[in-house]
Amino acid sequence: MKLISFNVNGVRAITKKTFIDDVRLMNPDVLCLQETKANDAQTEEALAAFDEYFIYTSSAVRPGYSGTAVLTKTKPISVSYGLGIAEHDQEGRSIIAEYDNFFLVNCYVPNSGSELARLDYREQWDADLLNFLQTLEKTKPVIFCGDLNVAHKAIDLANPKSNYNKSAGFTQREINGIENLLNAGFIDTFRHFYPEEIKYSWWSARFNSRAKNVGWRIDYFLTSASLKDQLKDAFILNEIMGSDHCPVGIELK
Repeated sequence: MKLISFNVNGVRAITKKTFIDDVRLMNPDVLCLQETKANDAQTEEALAAFDEYFIYTSSAVRPGYSGTAVLTKTKPISVSYGLGIAEHDQEGRSIIAEYDNFFLVNCYVPNSGSELARLDYREQWDADLLNFLQTLEKTKPVIFCGDLNVAHKAIDLANPKSNYNKSAGFTQREINGIENLLNAGFIDTFRHFYPEEIKYSWWSARFNSRAKNVGWRIDYFLTSASLKDQLKDAFILNEIMGSDHCPVGIELK
């Protein structure tokens, strides 16, 4: 089973590029999208070519902002939206699909923003998210994926010293959020297979950053520890274009 996560930075924009062919080439069993920047009807229209998938969407109250989608070849047992906390559930940031052997949680975690204006909110989100995932784990294992808007360690961004505690995505408070997930037993699947590999999943649109590979690894698949033996591989597909992010994924045995 192949699962892929991709922040598309606008689903209507990316489907005008090579996205449809790229997805056919990747051929995921489940595709999780973030930052669709469209309402549910617009997202479904943009993804209409994928008639082999069941499609679930979640959009923000604010037009053209945030948003997530899940495309899945196997119909889930159930699908729900949000963390169940009104403050967090206005921006279409999470979709939860239940399968026979696990919950899949697709998430677009809030960015702390310029001047770190949303850092306090982000910290609360991280705490509430961990509680939510641990509650799901009481029923069955969890696969958690998406744009988590944090680089975990210095190896996960090109310029750690100049960004530490200055830039959104690499403050200690955000790092603590992902550390808390890992300390609770979740596995960073890419680092599980490739502990020393330098590879990024997002690049700034400025300074020709992608061509120079001056990037950040902020897109992840985390899984419950109980799924460790089912992990076959994890990957980051730098060659797939169309967004300021690239797809990341896992294969299960």
